[in-house]
Amino acid sequence: MHDARALIDMGAEAVRRLARRGYALDLAALEGLQSRRNQNIRSADELRAESKRVASEVQQTAKAGGDISKLKERARELKDEIRVIEAGQEQVQEELRELLLSIPNLPADEAPDGDSDADAVEVRRVGTPPGFSFEPKDHVDLGEATGILDFARATKLSGPRFAVTRGAGAALERALATLFLDLHTRRHGYVEHAVPYLVTRKTMTGTGQLPKFEEDLFKTGVADRELFLIPTAEVPLTNLYADEIVPPAELPLALTAQTPCFRSEAGSYGRDTRGLIRQHQFSKVEMVRIVDPAESGAELERMVGHAEACLKELGLAYRVVMLAAGDTGFSARLTYDIEVWIPSQNTYREISSVSDFGTFQARRANIRTRDENGKPKLVATLNGSGLPIGRTLAALLEQCQQEDGSLVLPEALVPYLGFRRIAPDGTPGA
Repeated sequence: MHDARALIDMGAEAVRRLARRGYALDLAALEGLQSRRNQNIRSADELRAESKRVASEVQQTAKAGGDISKLKERARELKDEIRVIEAGQEQVQEELRELLLSIPNLPADEAPDGDSDADAVEVRRVGTPPGFSFEPKDHVDLGEATGILDFARATKLSGPRFAVTRGAGAALERALATLFLDLHTRRHGYVEHAVPYLVTRKTMTGTGQLPKFEEDLFKTGVADRELFLIPTAEVPLTNLYADEIVPPAELPLALTAQTPCFRSEAGSYGRDTRGLIRQHQFSKVEMVRIVDPAESGAELERMVGHAEACLKELGLAYRVVMLAAGDTGFSARLTYDIEVWIPSQNTYREISSVSDFGTFQARRANIRTRDENGKPKLVATLNGSGLPIGRTLAALLEQCQQEDGSLVLPEALVPYLGFRRIAPDGTPGA
């Protein structure tokens, strides 16, 4: 969320920067609402001052034995006028708030121009995609052949875009999540949290999912209580500190959690709807950092490294790209995508997005710290996937497949699994 005054002061520069991400800022409309708001505030203050003065005159005139009927009539008129002004003030304030909530974050200058993944700039490649002497299968065929993935029964339970893992597959999911949490808590300094999976509208608004993306969210309710299923642990983790002032000595805050994620995935189609790439429910380990705004650039690079460490531990080939301004998420100012190699598609696919939101989310959620003079100021927030379990499992199955249909898993998983090989029939072994 933006400070209206800051956008107006930036003027044409704000229009230019938002245009880079495909948003046309109506500066005149913003200025008009801000002007009406300020005028209403001034008018209300003037009327309240007059009301106070008239009330004082009533008391003085009454003590002197004078006629107070006209003064009392004026006092009643002023109360009515104040009510009208306050109602108008509430209306224009809500209009201004709705407009500000709809405006995306200003993209960072270093974000490349463009509006699609084709415009992303490659930063680096790590690892060599595996070569096969046979035609590699996709993870769906591998998982169903070994019996560790069952999409048909998942569809029977819940409809399309759900999965059931069983046996070694379920153990592998659990092992991946534990490995990632251990990396982040023991090596990277994050504090693990267990958080609610259902949150309020205010919480969703704090991180930018609402109001813009309401149609993409699953929600539920009992009686008059409305709750949303989280699309990522970013939502509850960041909002843990909503409406709080974090002492500077406690920054940076590094938070992590493994949660299910619920998404409608509206607009996805084709190969993305097959298997584990885009599902309505999936498990993910999330990282969130709450930092001083001056440190957000360095913290972004650090967080990208934390996500990369998960892939390096598994020996999976991947690359890092910087997203174009027009392809960056609504709340983010700068985003790196980490893309893992998917052999069956002969390409890299996104497995983690790591974003710097600047003070955008902090303003919406009212998360602050104090400056060197002790005055409250907004923090900066960052988040990143570290990593999604389903997509990691898909990449792992495909990069670790053998010609006979078995799977040879990374050594790093053995302490968590107790086995390294999954036979063609799904039996775990040494």
